[in-house]
Amino acid sequence: MEGKEEDVKLGANKFTERQPIGTSAQTDKDYKEPPPAPLYEPGELTSWSFYRAGIAEFMATFLFLYITILTVMGVSRAPSKCSTVGIQGIAWAFGGMIFALVYCTAGISGGHINPAVTFGLFLARKLSLTRAIFYIVMQCLGAICGAGVVKGFEGSTYVQKLGGANFVASGYTKGSGLGAEIVGTFVLVYTVFSATDAKRNARDSHVPILAPLPIGFAVFLVHLATIPITGTGINPARSLGAAIIYNRQHAWDDHWIFWVGPFVGATLAAIYHQIIIRAIPFKART
Repeated sequence: MEGKEEDVKLGANKFTERQPIGTSAQTDKDYKEPPPAPLYEPGELTSWSFYRAGIAEFMATFLFLYITILTVMGVSRAPSKCSTVGIQGIAWAFGGMIFALVYCTAGISGGHINPAVTFGLFLARKLSLTRAIFYIVMQCLGAICGAGVVKGFEGSTYVQKLGGANFVASGYTKGSGLGAEIVGTFVLVYTVFSATDAKRNARDSHVPILAPLPIGFAVFLVHLATIPITGTGINPARSLGAAIIYNRQHAWDDHWIFWVGPFVGATLAAIYHQIIIRAIPFKART
C-alpha cells in the first residue's frame, strides 16, 4: 500500500495538472522576429521560386473552384435535398478542399488560395507588395478557369442553377450580406494568423498544431453559418470566378460585397492579431 502511494506521488510530480502559458511557457529555444518583408523586392522577379509559388496558387485555386462549384451544382440539380449532401456537404467540400490544398501548397507559396488571406498577410508585412499582387492575379485566374471547367461539364444547367455565384439571398439586406462577409473573413484570416504564428509555436510549444486543419475547419464553420445569407464568399477569387463564368446581372449587382467585405475582414483580423494578440512580451532568458 505504501509503495502504491509513492507511485501516485511520483506520477503527480511528473505529470503536472496545469500547463504554463504565455511567457511562463518559454523554453531554452528563443524566438527571433524575422524582419518585415519589403514593399518591393527586385530579386523576386528573377527567381524561379517566385513564379513557382504563383503557379501553385493558380493550380490550388483552380482545383478549389472545380471541386466546390461542382459540389454546389450537384446539390442544386438534385430533385430533393434528402438525395444530396445538402448545405453541410457543401460546407465540408469548401473546408475539406482548403485543408487539403493548404497542406499541399504551404511549403511552396504559403497556401493562401484567397486574395483576402494574401491581403491580410501583406498588411502584416509577411510578403512583399509584388508577391501579393502576383498571388492575387494568379488566384483569380485559377478561379475563373476552375469555374469554366465546371460550366463545360454542366452545360446549360450551369446558368439555370445560378452557377455557384455569390449574391445576397432574398430576405437579407446588402448591409447584412456585407456584415456576414466581414465577420466570416475575420474568422478565417484570424485563424490563419494564429495557426501559422511562429512566435506562438516558440512560446506555447505544448500546443500541437497542424496549420491546415484549423484553417479548413474555420472555412467549414463559416460556410455553415453564412451559406443561407450570401452563399459564403470570404474569398474574392472564388466570387469573381463564379461571377465571370455565370455572368448574370444579379450576381454583378452584389459583387462589390464580396471584395469589400473580405478585405475589411482581413484588415481587422491583421490589426487584431498583430497589435493585440501578438503583442505579448517575449524576451530571451538571461
